[in-house]
Amino acid sequence: AEPIIRDLSTRILRGDRVGIIGPNGSGKSTLLRLILGELEPSSGEVVLGTKLQVAYFDQHRRILDVEKTVRENMGDSDYVMVRGRSRHVIGYLKDFLFPPERIDSPVKALSGGERNRLLLAKIFTQSANLMVLDEPTNDLDVDTLELLEELLAEYEGTLLLVSHDRTFLDNVVTSTLVFEGEGRFREYAGGYQDWERYQRSIPEATVQAAKRASAPAISARPKIKLSDKPRKLSYKEQRELEALPAKIERLETEQAELHERMGDSAFYRQPRDKISLTIERLEAVKRELEESYERWQTLESIGS
Repeated sequence: AEPIIRDLSTRILRGDRVGIIGPNGSGKSTLLRLILGELEPSSGEVVLGTKLQVAYFDQHRRILDVEKTVRENMGDSDYVMVRGRSRHVIGYLKDFLFPPERIDSPVKALSGGERNRLLLAKIFTQSANLMVLDEPTNDLDVDTLELLEELLAEYEGTLLLVSHDRTFLDNVVTSTLVFEGEGRFREYAGGYQDWERYQRSIPEATVQAAKRASAPAISARPKIKLSDKPRKLSYKEQRELEALPAKIERLETEQAELHERMGDSAFYRQPRDKISLTIERLEAVKRELEESYERWQTLESIGS
């Protein structure tokens, strides 16, 4: 059988907020269960930290007892502890849009959205240093979604989040594991938009790398004839042509360094202006590289 997840190596540190992105059936829930130790990998190993306390929002809502009421699912007491302070269960559930008359309803009578809200309410009363949310935004109204973002902003532990909601991911996570086909997940810094921006910056660099790989030396690049009338390079053009390989190499090195910097998990934790400056510099380097390649080809075609 083909492996569901292959060749993944990653380290999740305390306080990391990791989004997991991929289409349905790509193995996101399986990846969560592997990370949590619920599944044994067929090869490789998963090493869990010590003293892990896990709160798990399962999209199948297995931790809810459907035969019990909303209040009973919250615990035996009328009070719950939330972020270090005591809250009456009725007031707390109001935050999750449960009116007082609804809290004695059996869970089996709730809608899908109501069950999700109850599960979130229950999870945030747990003392957990690792929170795992598998599709928590399904069927949530805007008010509950905003409340969830607010609660996660205040949460100080480690977070693993599977979601198709791009805006929610961007607002919550600091890095992403993205499914890229054939069982492979790759790690990127930032949220969904950051991953999209990174993807847009890759193809041109990949094309240029392929060109370099197929050409043993820069002089082996294709020659372009711009005119049938032969002429020689001027002294200035000759000097420019001789200087271009070093310039291209310098720009390629800087481009690689910028990609590496943007791939670091700490990159998107910087102030926004620093992030923007780096991205703008990457765009400028790409443009300068393209112009340098074109200029090199032009001068080569004249001098040939």
